[in-house]
Amino acid sequence: MFLQENTQISQQMPSQLVMIQLATSYWVSRAVYAAAKLGIADILKDGPHNCDFLANSTGTNAQALYRLMRALASVGIFAENEQGCFSLTPLATYLQSDVPNSIRAFAISFGEEHYHAWGDIIHSIQTGNNAFQNLYGIPVFQYYAQNSEAGKIFDEAMTNVSAKDKVEVIAAYDFSSIRKLVDVGGGYGSFIASILKVNPTMEGVLFERPSVIAGAKSVLEAEGVSKRCQIIAGNFLETLPSGGDAYVLKYVIHLLDDERAIALLKNCHSAMVENGKIVLIEQILPPGNEPSWGKFLDIHMLIAISGGRERTKMEYQTLFEAAGFKLTKVITTESNVSAIEGIRV
Repeated sequence: MFLQENTQISQQMPSQLVMIQLATSYWVSRAVYAAAKLGIADILKDGPHNCDFLANSTGTNAQALYRLMRALASVGIFAENEQGCFSLTPLATYLQSDVPNSIRAFAISFGEEHYHAWGDIIHSIQTGNNAFQNLYGIPVFQYYAQNSEAGKIFDEAMTNVSAKDKVEVIAAYDFSSIRKLVDVGGGYGSFIASILKVNPTMEGVLFERPSVIAGAKSVLEAEGVSKRCQIIAGNFLETLPSGGDAYVLKYVIHLLDDERAIALLKNCHSAMVENGKIVLIEQILPPGNEPSWGKFLDIHMLIAISGGRERTKMEYQTLFEAAGFKLTKVITTESNVSAIEGIRV
């Protein structure tokens, strides 16, 4: 939507001014990061406050904070009244910590390590290699494992951002015909728990790395589906639980290069029953010049994840065919992701 709106605006503004605004658009993201890091939206959840109060609450300079708030208000994030007090707007509510679909942790995480990795974008473009690892010396997930506070914020960011996608996928894709569903790389189990809750006769299997799976039991119990969902730890590039009639992979394939993606899909093919299904939850890049946030996410994958990439429908079809699947349907959702279904052949 943001890209589409900018495209419309660009038709009304001088081209040079459009390019200046695009070249400095990181100013907005840095301002959003600052407001998220300072917890401004949490302070304003009970009503408007002036910048003296906000500065005292955040340990900042009142005049400098006013300049930040004024700039954010100019793009619809917070609003200033005639008394010089600032309040939340519909956009600013998502910077609160404890609201559904919060993006506060996302703004903080992607405003810190990931932002610095983007500063090394030329390395990735020149070499095709991971700028994050070039900058920090280790792969991104190893970095988060070794830096627990940053890892906690990143995990919270991913959980919050994927929550809306989860709801939209379950609303758009019909899982009801599946008897046994295996969630490959399903994290703590929130996604498969939500599917099982709306499909009471379904059995589930959550498959994840040993380091992740430890936190899944409490999630499945809290959702009331633990008796219908088996938890298995392992490496999905080596082996998978057998006997599922459908295997779902949410935000997994885009982390892998083609070789590893095909290897994982082949493991699913070998493990599932005859005529089983594969369901990928991923973004699909549109063709040509069509605006797409996913096209910039693809650059982020280049910068942050070795081998990671977003793909077109044709590229997913090629992966499916190489692994022994036939792409049967693509179900779009109200979110940015689609459900990409293949049948074992």
